[in-house]
Amino acid sequence: MQITLAAVGRIKNGPEKDLFDHYAARLRWPFAVREVEEKKKLPPNQLKDREAELLLGVIPDNAFLIALDERGREYGSIDFATKLEGWIDQYAGNIAFAIGGADGHGDAIKSRANTLWSLGKATWPHMLVRALIAEQLFRAHAIQTNHPYHRE
Repeated sequence: MQITLAAVGRIKNGPEKDLFDHYAARLRWPFAVREVEEKKKLPPNQLKDREAELLLGVIPDNAFLIALDERGREYGSIDFATKLEGWIDQYAGNIAFAIGGADGHGDAIKSRANTLWSLGKATWPHMLVRALIAEQLFRAHAIQTNHPYHRE
């Protein structure tokens, strides 16, 4: 089993990293972060395509891919925990999350994605999204194991 978080950009020390590290350390599943970054200045559409290439290069071929996208499906925590459990069973625990750059995902990521996930209508800083994913993974495990962290 392996859960991979593939993200555009490199997280720096600060509160977002501290929050991410807090939840990532509490996860009971193997969890890897793969950061990618294009250094060249490219027009937005070319940059999205290049970032998609870079992300696909670090996402395991056999993983169930969840791309974060504002037009994706919204999941409540319990629904997400149930879906995640099914995806883990179906894909032998090989799950990947993709966080795009400031302009979103290129078509290659959207085509490869098994599902698109929206964290709601609000716009979130990309570095904070990492912490939100780590927290939701920890919460999903708590729901699945009846741990008191999640209260209805």
